[in-house]
Amino acid sequence: MTQADAFAQLMQSHRSIREYEDRPIEAGLVDRVLEQALAGTSSSGNLNLVSVVKTQDPARKATLHELHGRQPMVLQAPLVLTFCADSFRTREWLAQRQARLGFADFVSWHTASFDAMILAQTAALALESHGLGICYMGTTLFRMRAIADFLELPANCLPVTSLVVGWPAEAPSQRDRLPPAAWIHEERYQRPTPADIDTHFAERETRGRERYLSMGPEMAARWAEHGITSLAQYYTSKIKYDPDRFVGFSDEIEALLRERGFLVGMGS
Repeated sequence: MTQADAFAQLMQSHRSIREYEDRPIEAGLVDRVLEQALAGTSSSGNLNLVSVVKTQDPARKATLHELHGRQPMVLQAPLVLTFCADSFRTREWLAQRQARLGFADFVSWHTASFDAMILAQTAALALESHGLGICYMGTTLFRMRAIADFLELPANCLPVTSLVVGWPAEAPSQRDRLPPAAWIHEERYQRPTPADIDTHFAERETRGRERYLSMGPEMAARWAEHGITSLAQYYTSKIKYDPDRFVGFSDEIEALLRERGFLVGMGS
């Protein structure tokens, strides 16, 4: 098997794992993987505006369990990795070399958060190559302030995403993705027609609906309660990604970025 074939197979085998064996990860393996992942990940200006906090202590994982909405996988998995956008370290370096201070603005947040996400995905693939399972936790975004306080992050350093890591105790089927025609464009953006949307989302509507309704009668009852008749309606319903709540979340994130030094000098 060629390297390209092996990598393609690795990508095809990706799953979000939410059930884990009660089994530790070999000491040193995660550090080696993270070091290799940083070496193999692009970094804007080679500034490495990232930090990763490892949480393995059961008591501290219990706190993260609460902060991440009591998702059972946080307690099951032996490790939680929190990837942070970090310009604090760079600003300390600048100060100690009598350089002009910078990296306390929205561009720096944008750059550092993208660096952290790229590193997280490289690390995810690397961990999976060792047979480990991972799952991203979107709850990091909604509990940024509390997680930052718990991890004692300084100014100009905020959590961007988190991975639970451990040995899989389940083998879920591969999730559907939109077909290439929906998102690969030649030369310029090709606006989809209504017929294109119907075609591109047909499998998503069917498989996604089946997946959520298979979670049990309670989910089916909630769909009925909210008058949901399609997957699209579910995604912006009060029980999923509620646009009204997201307005509030957006305001909270903006306030936190301003408070922690990433919107210095920007007007309200």
